[in-house]
Amino acid sequence: MLKKSALTTLFIFAVLASNARQPVDSVQMLRPVTIQGYFGSQPALTLPSSVSVITRNDLQAQQPYSMVPALNAVPGVRMEERSPGSYRLSIRGSLLRSPFGIRNVKIYMDDFILTDAGGNTYLGSVDAEGVGGLEILKGPEASVFGANTGGVMLIHTKTGSRDSSHIRAGITGGAYGLLYQKASLYQKRKNGDISISEAWQRSDGYRDNSAMRRNYIHVAPSLSYSAGARLKALILYSDMDYRTPGGLTESQLKENPRAARPATAVTPGAEEQKAGIRNRTLLTGLGHELRFNDRLRNVTAVTYSNTAFKNPFITNYEVRNENSIGLRTYFELTSREASVRPWKIQLGYEGQHSGADISNYGNRRGLRDTIQAADDLSTNQKFFFIHMSANLSPALLMEIAGSYNFYNYRYSNIAPVASGPYRRTFDNEMMPRIAFSYLLHPDVAIRVSASRGYSPPTIAEVRASDNVINTSLDAESGWQYEAGIRLSLFHNRVYWDGVVFNFNLNDAIVRRLSQSGNEFFQTAGRTRQNGFESQFLAWLIPPRETGFFRALRFSNSYTLSAFYFRDYISGEDNFSGNRLTGVPRHMVVTSMNFRFPAGLSLNSQHSYSSRAPLNDAGTVYSGEYHLVQLKAEWSQKRMKSAFFSAFLGLDNILSQNYSLGNDLNAFGGRYFNPAPVANFFAGINVNF
Repeated sequence: MLKKSALTTLFIFAVLASNARQPVDSVQMLRPVTIQGYFGSQPALTLPSSVSVITRNDLQAQQPYSMVPALNAVPGVRMEERSPGSYRLSIRGSLLRSPFGIRNVKIYMDDFILTDAGGNTYLGSVDAEGVGGLEILKGPEASVFGANTGGVMLIHTKTGSRDSSHIRAGITGGAYGLLYQKASLYQKRKNGDISISEAWQRSDGYRDNSAMRRNYIHVAPSLSYSAGARLKALILYSDMDYRTPGGLTESQLKENPRAARPATAVTPGAEEQKAGIRNRTLLTGLGHELRFNDRLRNVTAVTYSNTAFKNPFITNYEVRNENSIGLRTYFELTSREASVRPWKIQLGYEGQHSGADISNYGNRRGLRDTIQAADDLSTNQKFFFIHMSANLSPALLMEIAGSYNFYNYRYSNIAPVASGPYRRTFDNEMMPRIAFSYLLHPDVAIRVSASRGYSPPTIAEVRASDNVINTSLDAESGWQYEAGIRLSLFHNRVYWDGVVFNFNLNDAIVRRLSQSGNEFFQTAGRTRQNGFESQFLAWLIPPRETGFFRALRFSNSYTLSAFYFRDYISGEDNFSGNRLTGVPRHMVVTSMNFRFPAGLSLNSQHSYSSRAPLNDAGTVYSGEYHLVQLKAEWSQKRMKSAFFSAFLGLDNILSQNYSLGNDLNAFGGRYFNPAPVANFFAGINVNF
């Protein structure tokens, strides 16, 4: 299969090369890839970092209610959905620590911090309609965003052109009771703009006990109140309720893949206990940018969030009330405009405090019973950072960055016996980074970098579902080295980004399960993670106004993950040398986007994933799978500025038996969360 992919790529280069001398009027409409959120707009070609961009068009080409297909098309990134609403996100193998939710990946919305000080992120609280674009920084290169070894995701909320206003609405229905309604407004004003998005979604789910419901709204206004001064704000509210069907054994999977986790002789089943998640999140932020002159500016953002979280589980009923407040600010100084060696430097600070009241009760068929444990935990993290980029010559760009990180948590036991407070303070950690990019040719650049990552345990790992405060967990840390090449050829018709990397992680944190099914975490020693990532984009036919094919865009991503435990001994078990749990060795995603006359378009995506180990011992593997998805759309302009579109999508056309999110190290062999077989969605959109 990989040989076929390589031959396809060579054929595409031959086609493009043969057409290189054709007129380029329409080709010049194709803009080079740019990075918007990494300290201002800059071309991706010469950026000495591993950054991938997902545009609004990339999101719209897929399911309108989900970011999963678009994110999984990015090399090195894997987003999982075990059941509707139950998301996990992994960058370069960082999934190891996440039974659910997102850890070890830092996420921002515009300049506002979505990840709390304890290291958890509720990405499921963000709806696809509220996302204007995504940028993903992979691995510990993102030291200027604080403690992480997985990477950083920057979410941009602006969903419209900065030069025009719009009102957009749509409705989608589909298999398994799917119903999704969305609406958004973008209003451009002389001195600012405002973006408002709302969405409502429900689904019965493919499996028993997998129904979900979500209400979502966000408002993002901005105001330029004087020359060089700009205010912006964000208000986001999400109310999400989804059931969790639980994992199945292999025999249960074969007998009935749509069943929820059944009862055993000692524990009830998921459906009986009404297992699920109820999450109400409010995120607010206020940002300010001030330009003192053409060379000096300051950017400051304050964020506050509250999450009310309920989790009726098989063995208990957990209730959390979490509050976080954060500040991020930096000054930026640039060289003079006429400088022959332009440079830019940022110096900043970010700090967060989060508090969590966590209580566990008995679960009596979805109702709280007698209290089992209650704790009060708070986390504090802060870091100072510096980032400098400079052109040492017209072709050579150097980037130096680093952050100095502080982290501690405190806790008090409330029940069954009151005690505390106690405190654990981690060693202060430096995360340095140095990188170079060299322009071999106006269309070809190479890059190298070295960076150190650091990630303390999250509160969800310190206090897992076994209700024990685990103070023995240490912080992960490690160095990453990478080298890459980028091409932008034939008037931006072809873009390729290839990178190899080596990441050695110390004190890796892994999830384990007790015989009662409760989870706990332990330090697993060291890992060795070598990988190769390739992202290829080509306009085989650039956008034009004539012909049967009005445009044809091809994209392909490939991820090779040779990830292993170096030293990992757990009790009498020695897992050293085993493959890293939950990580496929090969992932290939290929997309074709066709545009035809009369407003017709067709987007196809094929995803291949090789098998992955499901336990640390490497004795159980998931199966490989081929996932094929199609979306056909018809768009028409009505009146002067109104657009109408109707679409039909097919998911898992081959009706593969696969799982988009297995339970790792599951007790009793309950590893498998089967995904839907062949299904569909359809809907309409209007845009004014």
